[in-house]
Amino acid sequence: MLSLTEKKCAARDAARAVFRTPRLGALSLLIGAAFSTAVHAEISDTIHPFIRTSIAYDDNLLRLSEFPGQTPDLSDTSRTVQGGFLFERPIGRQLFTGYAKLSRVTFNRFTELDYNGKDALVDWAWQLGNHVQGHLGTSYLETLTPFADTNSKERNLRTQRRHYADVTWLFHPSWQVRAGFSRFDADYELLAQKINNRSEDATELGLDYLAASGSKVGVQLRRLKSDYQFKGGAGLGFPDNDYTQDEIKANVLWLVSGPTKLSFLGGWVRRTHPLSGSGSSSGANGRLIADWVATGKLRFNAALWREFQVVEGGIVGSSLNKGASVAAFWSATAKVGVNAQLQHEKRDFSTINGFTALNGLSDASTSASLGLTYTPLRNITLEADTFRSRRSGNPIVGSNSYRSQGVSFSANVQF
Repeated sequence: MLSLTEKKCAARDAARAVFRTPRLGALSLLIGAAFSTAVHAEISDTIHPFIRTSIAYDDNLLRLSEFPGQTPDLSDTSRTVQGGFLFERPIGRQLFTGYAKLSRVTFNRFTELDYNGKDALVDWAWQLGNHVQGHLGTSYLETLTPFADTNSKERNLRTQRRHYADVTWLFHPSWQVRAGFSRFDADYELLAQKINNRSEDATELGLDYLAASGSKVGVQLRRLKSDYQFKGGAGLGFPDNDYTQDEIKANVLWLVSGPTKLSFLGGWVRRTHPLSGSGSSSGANGRLIADWVATGKLRFNAALWREFQVVEGGIVGSSLNKGASVAAFWSATAKVGVNAQLQHEKRDFSTINGFTALNGLSDASTSASLGLTYTPLRNITLEADTFRSRRSGNPIVGSNSYRSQGVSFSANVQF
């Protein structure tokens, strides 16, 4: 478990990097409380407005398969204008961070996909005395659902809400116990995709040993329970996506040397579907992440994973994903940065809803990206990115085989 200082830094970095997603009402209340407590604070000390604009080209926007003898034009250019603000406000030993963003996205050809996006987050990193600390937060995100698994040309906005709370008790200089709860809700605009409307409750309990070096090793118990709005099962015509997932995992952070580190969260997981026992699965699950700082200007990140994941399709609702990724970041100069990433993932689909023919079916995808960042001034960032991806799909489970590539340019100004 992270120390309070690490948690506060993480919360602050999350806000500055525009990281995740709350209800705007909660955001307004929290900001109002911060201002009423410290009326003499300058706006620039607490609130950081920004504006961002981008243009992107994708030669297969809808991620549809190209049939033999056909060359459909699936390309499009999109434009995004985004505005919002970040905020961070310490009050005594408490730290409030968050952001709010509004965006307008328009497409050149597929104009029916135009939409307004919303994204907001509030986090309270709290501390009680010297040994008890935690987080309380909420988030909200409304954006276009990726087309990879929807097999649709229609607009499908996805609304995600998350509320979370956790607490950590340092009961000994080298030992801590922690607990947390979160609720995640997802709702889909498109009628055909409402089968994926769901709520997920996660409960977590952990015990960690903290080494003097900053490394840690511990054990984590977690239960994840998913409740889909539309129930399925054998004979009902759509999947039994409800599940309960129980986990027992090792939680390890090894600070190898300086900023170079290894982190691992993995162990045994069992996922059961209440209405179709044939869809239950168990086995090893985990993720290993390595961060290596080769020089002062060059660093690498690599990851391996084997995890159960939700599939946002209409035939299957979950998969066992096995993959690997590697990324490199090079600070060429004080103002120029280069990044590159390569990822490969294979998805094995669960046998659910009594469809035993789904046993052994899978798909595989590979993607690569290259980006260039230029910071002419401290508060101005210009970016250029290109990507290429391909997937070998399986039509039985609604997974298209496709290729796509694209490029994007963006500019961000923080005031």
